[in-house]
Amino acid sequence: MAVIGLGLIGGSMAAAVRQNRLAGTVVAFDRRYEDALLGQELGVIDEAAASIADAVTGADLVVVAVPVRATESVLAEIKPHLAPGTLLTDVGSTKASFVGAVESVFGELGANIIPGHPIAGSEKSGVAAANPALFAQHKVILTPGEGTDPVKLDWLTRLWEGCGATVLTMSVAYHDEVLAATSHLPHLIAFSLVDTLAGEDQNMDIFRYAAGGFRDFTRIAASDPVMWHDIFLSNRDAVLRVIDHFSRDLDQLRTAIANQDSATLLTVFSRAKAAREHFSKMLSGQAYVTDMSQNQVTFHLKPGGRMVGDIRVPGDKSISHRSIMLGALADGVTEVNGFLEGEDSLATLQAFRDMGVTIEGPDNGYVRIYGVGIDGLQAPRGPLYLGNSGTAMRLFSGLLAAQPFDSELTGDESLSKRPMGRVADPLKAMGAVIETAEAGRPPLKIRGGQALTGIHYEMPVASAQVKSCLLLAGLYSEGATSVTEPAPTRDHTERMLEGFGYHVHRNGAVSSVSGGGRLTATAIDVPADISSAAFFLVAASIAPDSDLTLRHVGMNPTRVGVITILRLMGADIEVSNEREVGGEPVADLRVRSANLKGIDIPEDQVPLAIDEFPVLFIAAACAEGETILRGAEELRVKESDRIQVMADGLEALGVRTTVTPDGIVIPGGQTIGGGSVDSHGDHRIAMSFAVASLRAVGDIVINDCANVATSFPGFVELARSTGIQISAEGI
Repeated sequence: MAVIGLGLIGGSMAAAVRQNRLAGTVVAFDRRYEDALLGQELGVIDEAAASIADAVTGADLVVVAVPVRATESVLAEIKPHLAPGTLLTDVGSTKASFVGAVESVFGELGANIIPGHPIAGSEKSGVAAANPALFAQHKVILTPGEGTDPVKLDWLTRLWEGCGATVLTMSVAYHDEVLAATSHLPHLIAFSLVDTLAGEDQNMDIFRYAAGGFRDFTRIAASDPVMWHDIFLSNRDAVLRVIDHFSRDLDQLRTAIANQDSATLLTVFSRAKAAREHFSKMLSGQAYVTDMSQNQVTFHLKPGGRMVGDIRVPGDKSISHRSIMLGALADGVTEVNGFLEGEDSLATLQAFRDMGVTIEGPDNGYVRIYGVGIDGLQAPRGPLYLGNSGTAMRLFSGLLAAQPFDSELTGDESLSKRPMGRVADPLKAMGAVIETAEAGRPPLKIRGGQALTGIHYEMPVASAQVKSCLLLAGLYSEGATSVTEPAPTRDHTERMLEGFGYHVHRNGAVSSVSGGGRLTATAIDVPADISSAAFFLVAASIAPDSDLTLRHVGMNPTRVGVITILRLMGADIEVSNEREVGGEPVADLRVRSANLKGIDIPEDQVPLAIDEFPVLFIAAACAEGETILRGAEELRVKESDRIQVMADGLEALGVRTTVTPDGIVIPGGQTIGGGSVDSHGDHRIAMSFAVASLRAVGDIVINDCANVATSFPGFVELARSTGIQISAEGI
């Protein structure tokens, strides 16, 4: 490996590679030969080269770590000495300038040239500041071209990961736009602010009494002026765009302060606070609580245990979504208690902030929403990122179909594979203009300014998400919008609309709304999520000597299929303290160990327990006799094909099943062994196999569990406190 330039980044990379033994020999060249010798003396490198030719000749990897505007001349010196298979990369802060220099010298961005940028640094500089730990817990962005050799890309990725970094890939143009906003502009502001205040008459007092926030922010103004001079000139266009954007927003704040406009200030500050709390995830287009794409979370479970305790699981996800949506569209201030602070719900909350809604919190489940009225949403600045939430994407499509502005809905890799034609098609029949990706999948691009007309829609498959989407679109439609469902589904949307003062006509299987009404703010107390409670209901049923109480669980009649099915299997579940809170029935549940029996699951219960079947499969494996599920095709288009993924996981633990097109047959009484299970990034799969450990005879390892945070933050801690022997790696 050859490093050209031994500044902070080049020296730190050389030191990290050498310390972690990622290369046989690390050679460096620097214009100041004495710096190269110092690097050798300090153990940063193995050899100090007297010339670029000496450094590059025979190297497998060449890293260019020089000032941005010196890149082209250095590449010209390197070119004659590069072997055909040598990998060439850089560490510069702007990528378009590097690619331009490469094209000028080499004619094209060849298969063995991969631009790179480590997002790490220090106000210190020079080889003496080289730090082999500089990149640990930091990101490195690689911007490969279309013709990049994938083997070389994998090799460079593993090299950076060996230095402790997390590697992301993106396009050159996107890199420069993102860095202009997140790195270049803050440095420019810091330089400018310090320079401005240094010119004030009271500058000595200003700096003498500066608080920690000022010192922290302006620390970056101590960075290398020459380096930043080069960066700003090299990334001129992107920097100018973000300066213009920032200047407009700063003018808006100045006007708000001058006019005593508290609403605008609160909106901006609340949105900014949330953005800062979830900064790195939002920038990389990921979710909000756990950095799912980067943290490979693995659950490790010991066999056995019993379930005891008195607990309350997190708030209902479905109700949390809808509380934000309807609260944002209402007139007045809506207060929500028990809000689920999971990734899916936070994605919905952030999306409404992006559309101009002021939302305070969440703070221990408390959220205050300053409604903008049914016609008050504003155009978002960019795509609305909904993480892993199919519920949010389908409901948002109905809300946004009649807005006056264009919008785009995106999600993570899992959500991007899920079908959205089931909502796009009936919305198009109402007059919406929606574009989807191939096979009706996200992203969804919704054209604004469309006049919707109410329709009657016969749903081919029972789906609360489709029903809710169309009813929400109906709020904006001319005339009545009605939906007939082939089997009962969750009615949270209908109940909550009524709670906000918007009449929903219900007649058997038909629900309908008429457009043109208003919503009035209200107070919402979100019940504990029965889907989350289901894991503990099954756990306490199958684990010997268990006695567990779950408090304030939502008992909506369209959601209690899991209790009905477990009772049919012989579960000992006692319901007490039944009451109604905010239009939703709730109760306390006490569950004790029971000898479960296999059953033929009634098809009328399938839509009422659709999210709970993964853990019900675990109950079936522990029961005596055979359990048969039919009519559950919907399970195949969830976050994963939950029928097949559960069958594969059970097989990995030695449990036989028979998969059918619309269900599964599970012979009970089988021994659950130890083994490794792939959750396929599906939170409910991961938690279900955690429950299985209670009856296992060996250790279970569950891979790809980061998405558990989408619905159940704190699952590991709560499961451990009640008796499941679980630990998590990667959180």
